[in-house]
Amino acid sequence: MKSLVQVVKENLANLHLIGRLSMFELKSTNNNHYLGMLWEIITPMILISIYWFVFGFGIRGGKPVDGIEYLPWMLSGISVWFFISHSLPLGSKSIYTRINIISKMNFPMSVIPTYVITSKFYHHVTLVGIIMGILLYYGYTPSIYSFQLPYIMLANLVLLVAISLITSTLATIVRDVQMVIQSVVRVLLYLTPILWTSERLPEPVQNLMKANPFYYIIEGYRAALLGTEWYFVDHAKYTLYFWAVVFVLLWFGSIIHLKFKDRFVDYL
Repeated sequence: MKSLVQVVKENLANLHLIGRLSMFELKSTNNNHYLGMLWEIITPMILISIYWFVFGFGIRGGKPVDGIEYLPWMLSGISVWFFISHSLPLGSKSIYTRINIISKMNFPMSVIPTYVITSKFYHHVTLVGIIMGILLYYGYTPSIYSFQLPYIMLANLVLLVAISLITSTLATIVRDVQMVIQSVVRVLLYLTPILWTSERLPEPVQNLMKANPFYYIIEGYRAALLGTEWYFVDHAKYTLYFWAVVFVLLWFGSIIHLKFKDRFVDYL
């Protein structure tokens, strides 16, 4: 527990530094592109068009999901997927790709995954805003349920940081972990209810899929953007399960990070 408290304190004490580094990361990532940060919006929109055509128009034949048109249903879930799919690989390699520079600086290494993921969070907020505009066109106006959006965004951010704290440590020790993370991300797209629904699957299989904490995140985004329910309240037991998983991930990640951080340079 001491390890968890220490890592949390390090991150809270360096919030200003995390903000500055994440902004620098954001700018440096897009410096070499003529359109700059616009590619962070253009690429998702191209993929959304392809997914809608293949899954919505092709496979489902335009059929709605629980009375909701497929495109709004997909948009509300995929809005968070681009953030997840970019953050997991970047978070896992965040330490070993920066260790030569950061080891010479005087600040805790536990903030590295946090600021790297935070740099992608800015793009995510922009994309969510654009998708809310599209949903508005389809008649899904902001409602009282929209107030849960900051909560679910924060929950997603904490989950990604917790996972990256583990994977960034392991990937620094064993580089093959990075390849595993990239493969898992590809599989996750089809193991979460983003492009298809699990309603036709047997109930035990549906419950097994819900063991994936990203299932909670995606359904929470849908509830907030489409205004269907108070997801974290109406699914209180699932909410408790989600935060229990996050706590365990943070606890374990803190232990292994503090155990190996002084030897990171040795693994380069």
